[in-house]
Amino acid sequence: MKQNMLSVKSMLLLLLTVGFHCIVLEAGSNNGENSSMILAGKRTRRKDPINHFKYYVGGWNITDDHYFASVSYSAAPLFSIAAIWFVGFGISLLVICCSYRCCRRNPYGYSRTAYAISVTFLTLFTIAAIVGCVVLYTGQGKFHSSTTDTLGYVVMQSKNISYNLNNVLDILATAKGIGVDQVSLPIDIKNNIDRVDRMVSKAARDLEFDTEQNQKDIQNVLNTVRLALIIIAAVMLLVALLGFWTSIFGMQDLVYILVVFGWILITATFILCGIFLTLHIIMGDTCVAMDEWVRNPTAHTALDEILPCVDNATAQQTLSQSKNVTFQLVEIVNKIITYVANNGPLPIPGFPYYNQSGPLVPTLCNPLNADATDRKCQPGELDVSNATQVWKDYVCQVSAKDMCTNVGRLTPTMYDQMSAAANVSSGLKKYGPYLVGLLNCTVVRDTFTVIHTDHCPGLIKYSRWVYIGLAMVSAAVMFSLLLWVLYARERRHRKYTKLMVAATSSDQVKQV
Repeated sequence: MKQNMLSVKSMLLLLLTVGFHCIVLEAGSNNGENSSMILAGKRTRRKDPINHFKYYVGGWNITDDHYFASVSYSAAPLFSIAAIWFVGFGISLLVICCSYRCCRRNPYGYSRTAYAISVTFLTLFTIAAIVGCVVLYTGQGKFHSSTTDTLGYVVMQSKNISYNLNNVLDILATAKGIGVDQVSLPIDIKNNIDRVDRMVSKAARDLEFDTEQNQKDIQNVLNTVRLALIIIAAVMLLVALLGFWTSIFGMQDLVYILVVFGWILITATFILCGIFLTLHIIMGDTCVAMDEWVRNPTAHTALDEILPCVDNATAQQTLSQSKNVTFQLVEIVNKIITYVANNGPLPIPGFPYYNQSGPLVPTLCNPLNADATDRKCQPGELDVSNATQVWKDYVCQVSAKDMCTNVGRLTPTMYDQMSAAANVSSGLKKYGPYLVGLLNCTVVRDTFTVIHTDHCPGLIKYSRWVYIGLAMVSAAVMFSLLLWVLYARERRHRKYTKLMVAATSSDQVKQV
């Protein structure tokens, strides 16, 4: 039982943390600023057997053994039924076996009512077992699809985080090598990029490795559970039909073999039913906890131990450097445009002159101020997203000495360098909101919202189908098994009574 609970706990923990926990390198440092919150507090108020059966009040927390103990206690009736059935019916089998050996030659009566009732209920419970097997088989298929879809979505989100982080790294690496007219980023900016590159690269590598490994492990668990449920549904159906068939046709030896086999199998299915009921309850708790956390993302909760979002060091450093690089690159390009490209008609001393002429080249809009705050674009400034298209009209043809031979203010080399800088700035601008989303938990919050809205209903519904199907099959086969014994007894009584009646009639005929 303990091993089963640990496997369920590990599976849920992996489902929640795959793709997210490796990106988090530091927890929040402003714990005193936000209020604490218990997730799914009302729903999780259950008796805790490892705390003297007091009510558990800690809310949803899959890292707390008391939470799992309280959830498991909700399925205690099913585990108790399994234990009582195993011990009680085992003793009954022993008593029946001994009494049959000792008293099988004694005369006994025959009740037509008991015989008819046993046949009727045996038929009804066999039909119930068939229906339960259908519910179990359908439920496990739906449950497997639901869990696989949920896992696929979480893994996709994980890979999306890794993909976007790697794209930011590629853009920052490109920025290090960019120079416009021999002017490049300052050394301290390049050093900071290297530091962020090491930090994010490790996070991304760990993220990809853990995502792939956890996906394989969880998928193996899901496939194993699916196979086990299919086998249980098939075996229980076969046992129910064979028991009915052998009972009706009086194959007593086979009936007793099936009774012993069914006794053990029913015990196992009741235990499995309890485990799935526990899993169903945990899934419901988790979905409620996700919804409450989404509506209160800044409150400190049990999710902070798994998904700490505030002051995420990796995202913070990456966002900071992306803003810094964006500001520096735009400043470099604008200085080249102002002091080099737009140099003339009277050359500015100390700056290159290559016979540039024509309309002045518009400068880039810097989206940031020097203190990294947002800045509004001024009239005439170009947005980095379309600057390269506009600058094409200012490119001149050059001679062997890189002198413009026609109207234009940008040489092809300058245009390529300025375009590369604009593209890097555009890329960092594009990924800026995503990095902010990592920093303030918007990405995680959106993921939980989708899981709660699109995946939780299916997970809860079909896990309920599975444990209901298991309960139906277990109960139906259990009562069928009792009726096999009862019917076999009544059939034996009936056969003996008929023989006794026939023998009595024969003696009476001989006397006459």
